[in-house]
Amino acid sequence: MKSQVLLQKKELARIMERLASQIIEKHDECEQLMLVGIQRRGVDIAARLAAILAERLGKSIPLGSLDINFYRDDWTSLKSSPQVGTSSMPHDVENSVVLLVDDVLYTGRTIRAALEALMDYGRPRAVELLVLVDRGHRELPIHADFVGRQINTSSKEHINVLLEEKDGIDQVVLSKPD
Repeated sequence: MKSQVLLQKKELARIMERLASQIIEKHDECEQLMLVGIQRRGVDIAARLAAILAERLGKSIPLGSLDINFYRDDWTSLKSSPQVGTSSMPHDVENSVVLLVDDVLYTGRTIRAALEALMDYGRPRAVELLVLVDRGHRELPIHADFVGRQINTSSKEHINVLLEEKDGIDQVVLSKPD
């Protein structure tokens, strides 16, 4: 596979700042807002956003994490066992506006699983979606409310989001078959 770096650290930082601005524009003081990152890289992106929002608003934003592995519609057909992570909610989701955060939006199946997992914690007032990269190719009627970057891909290509927290580097890489 051939790889092409699409976004570097500085560009990712600018995107995160812009996404934080859009969140504040929509939610003002973010009183009812709870960020919930989808395991794995969505959690790191949500934590970065929470830090930016806390700095700008002068208060912390509730931050949770959601593992969706047992809610996936393909988990029984995976060749290897799913890596099960942890889920945690900072408080009850009832009456909160939950902002689900993920790295890449592709078919929409991960988000469907996340919505199902989230409902096990209660009924939020609203659920919104923020993704770092939207690459298209939906199989379900799901869209993001906040998008860092729209990157059109073919179904044979793959987007890898690398984050310092997990990978030691901040990059978005497009992989293409040879």
